[in-house]
Amino acid sequence: MAGSDPSVTSTPADPIRAEADEITIGEAAARSGVATSTLRFYETNGLITSTRTPGGQRRYARDVLRRVAFIRAAQSVGLKLSEISDSLSDLPDDRAPTKAEWERIAEQWRPRLDTQIATLVGLRDKLALCIGCGCQSLDSCLVFNPDDKAAEGGPGAQFLIEN
Repeated sequence: MAGSDPSVTSTPADPIRAEADEITIGEAAARSGVATSTLRFYETNGLITSTRTPGGQRRYARDVLRRVAFIRAAQSVGLKLSEISDSLSDLPDDRAPTKAEWERIAEQWRPRLDTQIATLVGLRDKLALCIGCGCQSLDSCLVFNPDDKAAEGGPGAQFLIEN
């Protein structure tokens, strides 16, 4: 319900319908399974948008629920917020993305996810070889670190760092 306050985003032609198509931050949090602080964080970082009521309360379009689900799924497979933001920036802000637009993003991420899956499968398979080995150190591990090759990469978990 937009008034004459210029800080409020647009005044819809049918304010009653527009109100029905928007949800509060509490409703968005409850329906998406994230905290209200997470929604504010996503908004601050440009991942989602909201409008404001004359009283300054946030209102989200219902399609924000799909965007939040997308963000959570992407984070759960290890994608960085910057990668997620880049993908979301290709989607329209004024309407819910189409199935084709979501599929385009999925195709863009396919090589990245395939690489990550291959890394995880390799890690799983190599770990199975190490059960009961007893080498106790990557310095002497013939499976993960033959000839102490990891030392060349510097400190840290070199086998899990992307090149």
